[in-house]
Amino acid sequence: MDGQGRGTAVSPTHAQPDRRSPLVFEVHELGRRAGAMKRIDATVPAPAELVVGVIGVPEGSDIELELTLQSVTEGVLVTGTATAQLRGQCSRCLTGIEGTDSFDIQELYFYPGNEVDEEESLVVDETIDLEEVLRDTVVLELPFTPLCEDDCLGLCPDCGFNRNLDPTHTHGDRIDPRWSKLTGLTGDTPN
Repeated sequence: MDGQGRGTAVSPTHAQPDRRSPLVFEVHELGRRAGAMKRIDATVPAPAELVVGVIGVPEGSDIELELTLQSVTEGVLVTGTATAQLRGQCSRCLTGIEGTDSFDIQELYFYPGNEVDEEESLVVDETIDLEEVLRDTVVLELPFTPLCEDDCLGLCPDCGFNRNLDPTHTHGDRIDPRWSKLTGLTGDTPN
């Protein structure tokens, strides 16, 4: 609030959207009529930092959006999916992983004038900005320890060999060097 008791239109956490962004969509045609709907089928470039650890969506790669924007009493409800290319490394064997995954999006953008928390999304200047919602959705659903296969054998702890290439890979019986002198007492020879 300013010194005269008036609220500001947009808080610092709800900045004006960059209308040039491909993730900013106009909602003025919904006209605050509850039930009014708009369908969006678009291909947009992936924003930066859609990454968790060793896997993520490459910046600038295509994201296919299939969304429905519906006017409700409080604001605009966005539902749909975002399909994106994933690229990264297996957390066990470090081989490259590439694939496609779909992420469910559901977010309510509140109209100005509603009491909302700082984390809530707002309709600003008759637009909604999907970037933060997309980032939150994708990052929360990415696997923290991605695997190339559910039964990945990983790397040999002794030599780093990818055990998926030869599951029978071994180095023979290993004897602790502190006990190696004792092997002569039994007539066994150390490997």
